[in-house]
Amino acid sequence: MGNSDSSGEIGRSIRVLIADNHPMGAQLLADALRRSHRFGSVLATHRAADVAARLTDGPLDVALVSADFEGELGRGLRLAQEIQIASSDTKVVMLLDIPDRDSVVQAFRAGCHGVFCRARSAKELPKCIACVHAGQIWANSEELAFVLAALREPQPLRVVNSTGVPLLTKRELAVVQCVAEGLTNREAAAQLNLSEHTVKNYMFRIFDKLGVSSRVELILYVASQLQSEPGFNSGKHPSEVLGNAPGSVSTH
Repeated sequence: MGNSDSSGEIGRSIRVLIADNHPMGAQLLADALRRSHRFGSVLATHRAADVAARLTDGPLDVALVSADFEGELGRGLRLAQEIQIASSDTKVVMLLDIPDRDSVVQAFRAGCHGVFCRARSAKELPKCIACVHAGQIWANSEELAFVLAALREPQPLRVVNSTGVPLLTKRELAVVQCVAEGLTNREAAAQLNLSEHTVKNYMFRIFDKLGVSSRVELILYVASQLQSEPGFNSGKHPSEVLGNAPGSVSTH
């Protein structure tokens, strides 16, 4: 991560919330930040309800969130997104037990500005928080390599309802992918090794499930789904779904 002599000055007014799965862990991390004498306020919690309440109390600059929050796998990822929806100015750092590829990539796809591993020294945490607050991305070279590799891999198209439940089968999604790529029914049939009649039947079922009546409406529906994805890029065709790319990246 890039070093900055001004990070101490920046940190003096930072308001931080630590949401850890373990009450003791949350308190220990909060104490590590308080000892640095660089932060305006540091709060710690192990409950999502407290996070929501804190966001309504006033501006929050940085939130450090445990990936597996409240004992639920992946709850921290959803909490990170909820925080950013409630307060767009709040930057989130994901606290990971193990910085494996999937965990790191999922954190950045959820909109996080950095990842911090529990195995690292607590002395590095103040610098991490200050750098993220200053607009930098906190990731070491290996973690950054995970993200860059993910950006080169197209993600599967997802069509879900408001609760995240898939609306289409895998085969129906494959047909939608062909439509998003601009293929005709005949071309889609050839690509999927189906008859053109079968593709037409799939199209009717897809239209019925999604409440659309034309290929244009279907493409617009897909586009709206992609805009709600953490990795949406407005410069991409609807068939190109990539992970969330950090705007300004440096490594530590």
